[in-house]
Amino acid sequence: MNKKTAIKRWVFVFVLLAFGMVASFVSFDFNSPFNGQPYTYNGFVNSISLGLDLKGGALAVYEASPIEGDSNADMDSRINATKARLQSLLTGKGFPEAVVSSQGNRIRVEVPDVADPQAIFNIIGQPASLEIKDVNDINAAPILTGRHIRHVYATMQNGEPGVVIEFTPEGSTLFFEMTSNLVGQSTYIFINGKLESSPTVNSAIAGGSTFISGGSMNNLEEAEKFATMILSGTFSVNLKLIENAVISATLGQEALQLAIIAGAIGFLLVLLFMAFVYRGLGVVAGIALLFYFVLMLFFLQAIPLVQLTLPGIAGIILSIGMAVDGNIIMFERIKDEYRLGKRIPAAVNAGFKKSLGAIVDASLTTLIVAFVLLIFGTGAIQGLAITLIIGITLSMFTSLVVTRTLIKLYLPINSTNAKTFGLRREEGEYERA
Repeated sequence: MNKKTAIKRWVFVFVLLAFGMVASFVSFDFNSPFNGQPYTYNGFVNSISLGLDLKGGALAVYEASPIEGDSNADMDSRINATKARLQSLLTGKGFPEAVVSSQGNRIRVEVPDVADPQAIFNIIGQPASLEIKDVNDINAAPILTGRHIRHVYATMQNGEPGVVIEFTPEGSTLFFEMTSNLVGQSTYIFINGKLESSPTVNSAIAGGSTFISGGSMNNLEEAEKFATMILSGTFSVNLKLIENAVISATLGQEALQLAIIAGAIGFLLVLLFMAFVYRGLGVVAGIALLFYFVLMLFFLQAIPLVQLTLPGIAGIILSIGMAVDGNIIMFERIKDEYRLGKRIPAAVNAGFKKSLGAIVDASLTTLIVAFVLLIFGTGAIQGLAITLIIGITLSMFTSLVVTRTLIKLYLPINSTNAKTFGLRREEGEYERA
């Protein structure tokens, strides 16, 4: 590669970096070229999903216990099923950022950025007990309970509001047998021991689902409330509310601002340190770190699993340190090779090869720890683990691909002036091919 080609490629690098910075921080409105509809682009930074401690919201912690008469149940599978139903319930109610996690027999529900946190407690509430019976008697044994229901949602059929109840395979069989014996009669739906609905059975119902209307469901909104009531009784375990709290959004914003300031200062000091100690190599590393920063912001907003928290920000800052550490290992190996008498291009190539193992080993050991935290941790610990995994993966890519590529682009421009690389030999050392 000649000097002219290298300069052209450097121009492309800076244009690409500038585009990444604009995509990360600039928001603007435009009309879609496909359908002409107005669209708002918020930038990577503004599109990152924030956690409870940064955005404020509602927190609820429940203690799970086996349902009466179901003492032999596998609690782990029951808790996982309950988590899935809670997540589905909150997502269906317009809270896609809700996070439901568990540790032991406790289930933690976090819903960030809620204008009215009390609305969340009303939705989740104290989970109800659901029973479907063939007689209007609270003391009678139920035919079906919440564990026999797979999904419930409000809808309109033939212009009439109501709810669709979808049963599990076992529930489908029980419901068909019950309705076969009750044609022309009523079934009774009890929630928390209170009769909430008594729909009439017109015929035996097969197929695993049924549509219920009438009663208090005069419109779709009331049908959605009824569906929520039924869903709250479909959990696979008994849930006891042991903690609920409202997190201030103001506190979260202040914490986020301070974390951003701290991160920016640290990032700037790292760039200055690299430029001072390693001269041209340090400047190249700084440019590579800016690419790392843009890629980090992109993946934080692109990966649905990410919900940024204060521990997550700590994970990002730690991964920046890992990225810098990879560059330092590489540059020190280059300096060692140059002191042995090699010319700059040969020292650079040898430094790349001899630093590869150390960089990969250091990153993989940290990744193993991060995955352990992700698997066995909960809440904020998982937030730290996720950002750490993303950051370390990107730090390896930055060190082994971006930094090496940029240094190779720099060599055709200057491959003889050791001072610009921060390289030197002791007196009496000589250069060899």
